[in-house]
Amino acid sequence: QVELQESGPGLVKPSQTLSLTCTVSGASIATYAYYWTWIRQAPEKGLEWIITYSAGTTYTPTLRSRASMTMDTSKNAFHLTLDSVTPEDTGVYYCARVNTAFDGMDYWGKGTPVTVSS
Repeated sequence: QVELQESGPGLVKPSQTLSLTCTVSGASIATYAYYWTWIRQAPEKGLEWIITYSAGTTYTPTLRSRASMTMDTSKNAFHLTLDSVTPEDTGVYYCARVNTAFDGMDYWGKGTPVTVSS
C-alpha cells in the first residue's frame, strides 16, 4: 500500500519561506516509473499544480522561480520550498504520485493546511 504524508508548519509569516515534506511509504521515490508532485488548493478555489519532479528535472509552470523541490532518497521523502510567501499562498498543500503508465496521479497525501499571516 502506497502512502504519502505531508508535514510542515501550519502558519508562515509573509515574506518568509515555506518548507514542506512529503514522506512516502510503500514505493520508492528513486524509480523513474513515477513522477512526484506538489499541488495546492486555496480557499474556495480549484486545484493548482505547483511543481513536479521527473528523472532529475523539476517542472513548475506556475509560481516559477519561487518554488523548488528536492528529493531525499535516504529518507524516501521529497520537499517543497516556496520563497517569499504572501497571503495568496494560503491553502491546503498536497503531495502526490504521478503514474507514467497513464500519466495521472494515483496516490495523494491527505493534505496539510498552510496559512500565511502576520
